[in-house]
Amino acid sequence: MIGVGKAKQYANVLDRPIGKGKQEVSLSAFAFLFSELVQYNQIQVDNIAELERRLEDAGYAVGARVLELLCHREKGNRREIRLLGILSFIHSTVWKVLFGKVADSLEKGTEHEDEYMISEKELLVNRFISIPKDMGAFNCGAFVAGIVRGVLDNAGFPAVVTAHFVPVDGQHRPRTTILIKFAEEVLQREARLG
Repeated sequence: MIGVGKAKQYANVLDRPIGKGKQEVSLSAFAFLFSELVQYNQIQVDNIAELERRLEDAGYAVGARVLELLCHREKGNRREIRLLGILSFIHSTVWKVLFGKVADSLEKGTEHEDEYMISEKELLVNRFISIPKDMGAFNCGAFVAGIVRGVLDNAGFPAVVTAHFVPVDGQHRPRTTILIKFAEEVLQREARLG
């Protein structure tokens, strides 16, 4: 019985290993905090575009931190250097950590070579938000677009990332599409890598 159940003691909190810990947050707690974030920013702005920009900026900070954490935990401090690799990483790993499941789809744009889309039938941040009639075009998916932009920028893939509602036949709620438009330098680097 010697040493049974005895945990290793660390003199400093910084010496402790980064464990996975409990990876779930109560859905009601998240919904409440996100609602407060939206309400706080809504008071600070005059129009919908500015509100979406502020939500995107908040998401950008989250995305930068998520990339650091996942690169450390999942990849042994290695980062993706290929375009499809980083998109697959966001579509599967990042989405699963943030939303508990892989995104519904990842598609390449048909009209432009530099556009990719991540689609989600019912995005978590849009699920519990009721939008007033005077803010009809407001999309809380801007927060998730900011997360995606934060991951991409900090991984070395600068892009313009926006969230859009796409109507679906036979469904009351529209699907949310995160549109990713990569900078020209990313496409040139990808062409050089072959």
